[in-house]
Amino acid sequence: MQTAASIALSVRDARLAYGQVQALAGVSLDLLPGQIVGLLGPNGAGKTSLLQCLAGRRRLDSGQIECHLPGEYRDLIGVVPQEIALYQDLTVEQNLQVFARFHGLKQASIRQVIGESMKWARLEDKSRSLVATLSGGMQRRLNIACGVLHNPAILLLDEPTVGVDPQSRERIYEMVTSLLEEGTAVLLTTHHLEEAQDRCHQIAIIDQGKIVECGSFDELLERTIGTAQRVHVRFSSPQSRVPPPLKLSPSHVEASCEIQDIRRQLPRLLSSMRNAGIPLQNLSLRGPTLQHMFLHLTGKELRE
Repeated sequence: MQTAASIALSVRDARLAYGQVQALAGVSLDLLPGQIVGLLGPNGAGKTSLLQCLAGRRRLDSGQIECHLPGEYRDLIGVVPQEIALYQDLTVEQNLQVFARFHGLKQASIRQVIGESMKWARLEDKSRSLVATLSGGMQRRLNIACGVLHNPAILLLDEPTVGVDPQSRERIYEMVTSLLEEGTAVLLTTHHLEEAQDRCHQIAIIDQGKIVECGSFDELLERTIGTAQRVHVRFSSPQSRVPPPLKLSPSHVEASCEIQDIRRQLPRLLSSMRNAGIPLQNLSLRGPTLQHMFLHLTGKELRE
């Protein structure tokens, strides 16, 4: 159980309605220093409403948002929206100057902070380039740099890698990792389920305004669909029988099954096939993914 001292930001029983529509129906969530919480849900599930409340742009009808860190909340929070929030007719450096003033940085430190930010985002050679001339990945990196110039302790990242190439996506997560190493608490929304599975310390799945599950990927698997691995084998010639728990496909050249303990069950399965004289062509293992779990919990594709 987390203590208040180990929590950067807590949300308790957050509720928000738009007329008869309940956008948030009792959301509770914790953000911890140095960790990413991935907030996943179908469109209309309440992600945007929660982010707006956390950013101070909407007020809850009831419930509580509490920051457990010293200082003014507005100085502790950083927001990077999904939409590129940059001045397209200004240069990279000019955009950073504008956002530095917006965040209230002291004039004496602005030049140093901007230089460090451009280096951090790997944009130092683009300092005099107009934002409109930058690639999508560069604009995304600058978008993040502008959102964290004031070194926030809590960062809200809304779809930071949408529409970027794999190289830019990797660089963005290098930037995020450096923030985590400094102790920043990050709330991330993404439609890339593999990103959430690989990058997030905790995953919160929201649906119909409620957090339906929250925990690490492994914890969520244990509580929902289980950790069984699916074994798929292909034979070099048709077979009439296969050892259990394998089940033949209609083509009789493939079979599959689920196993819980790979270390114990897979060697036994291979030994049974060898003893039965079954000519194995190839074998593949596939574990449960976040997509499987997401569909199990919400019954919807994330893109809906």
